[in-house]
Amino acid sequence: MKTIIYPEKYLIKNATVVNEGQMLTTDVLIQDGIIKAVEKNISHTSAITIDGTGKFLLPGIIDCHVHFREPGNTHKGDFYSESKAAVAGGVTSFIDMPNTKPHTLTQSLLAEKYRLASEKSLANFGFMLGVNADNINEIIQTNTDSLLGVTDDGLYFSKKGNLLADNPEILEKLFAGCKFIIAIHSEKESIIEENERTYTERYGENIPFELHSVIRSEKACYEATSQAIALANKYNARLHILHLSSAAETALFQNNIPLSEKNITTEVSVHHLWFSDKDYSRLGSLIKWNPAIKTEPDKQGLLHALIDNRIDIVTSDHAPHTLEEKQRPYLQSMSGAPIIQHSLNIMLELYKQGKITLQKIVEIMCHNPAILYRLKNRGYIRNGYYADLVLVDLGASFTVSQKNIFYKCGWSPLEGTIFNSQIVQTYVNGKLVFCNGTFNDAHKGMPLH
Repeated sequence: MKTIIYPEKYLIKNATVVNEGQMLTTDVLIQDGIIKAVEKNISHTSAITIDGTGKFLLPGIIDCHVHFREPGNTHKGDFYSESKAAVAGGVTSFIDMPNTKPHTLTQSLLAEKYRLASEKSLANFGFMLGVNADNINEIIQTNTDSLLGVTDDGLYFSKKGNLLADNPEILEKLFAGCKFIIAIHSEKESIIEENERTYTERYGENIPFELHSVIRSEKACYEATSQAIALANKYNARLHILHLSSAAETALFQNNIPLSEKNITTEVSVHHLWFSDKDYSRLGSLIKWNPAIKTEPDKQGLLHALIDNRIDIVTSDHAPHTLEEKQRPYLQSMSGAPIIQHSLNIMLELYKQGKITLQKIVEIMCHNPAILYRLKNRGYIRNGYYADLVLVDLGASFTVSQKNIFYKCGWSPLEGTIFNSQIVQTYVNGKLVFCNGTFNDAHKGMPLH
């Protein structure tokens, strides 16, 4: 793709701004990286004028759960390639998980990821610090002001016993000693291992992928989530359950208090809203995620809980692997898939189907992530806020193919899917980094604070 340099001032005219529960056709002036004005009939002679007529302007998407693979697994993805896919999908900020090589378990390794991202990422970036039995004492002594949160997500791939949900003693120690966000992958490893043994005896390594949601079952998720919530409530701890996957679990969460007052929060990833177990016969290993994609009623129940505020945010759990790593027998196939470039398209398609409003999409993908992680001056279209914006055409369609995906791994489980919306432009800190298929990689994102 051609690299082009854009000026510092933009005036977006006559776009329908979707923000804070409202939709209003107005103008937005961007200057010096921030939103200078949101009002009708703005004139500015030195700004580049963008005609937003008939298009929708949203705050940039904040994706709080990704695996960009750097350092250590850059044959799958890196900060440049995956942030490029992110901005092409309207994602202006991301929070990356710690299952890199080496695992991000120390402050020095965390600082190194910030350094790498500052040199490569087109989007704004933040990182979770990993936590397991080996570093829990150091975590408890860490200054909470320096962290977005701590997590065990992805660490179980390298060693059994790294899932905090299966280690109540460690989890209780963490809840007792930490007051920052503790984000956990909530499945009971013991239940999963028992199910794996049962089906391995029957099928060997060639377990049908249709059994993935039976092995990584609703029971494994529900028991882990209910136990973690009980412990967090005992210590008044700040718990976030990652990638909720079953309708049964949604009953464990509150919707009767504002998000800013919640100690127990959760998220749903877009693939759990888009696919169901009916899709395993068609896509097999390509939609093998942990926790597993479950039934059609689970998919519907998760969307219902998202709309009624029991689920707080939407994430992608973007996790690129090479096709060779995916297309192995069940027990060897890697879990996870690339999806960040189309997470907003998925939600806009649900809007087109009449299942969710545009205002709700902005709330759960922009406003709420900023509230949950207390991100300063992001997530809204407001005067003085960073100009993280995405301009969308809801009247344009395209088909996902290898020709128009930007993941380093070069594939998507959505190939062949027709989406009836297109990301036209993406602004990061007031810079036009993506415009109709063209990237401006001269400017890099900023660390999230």
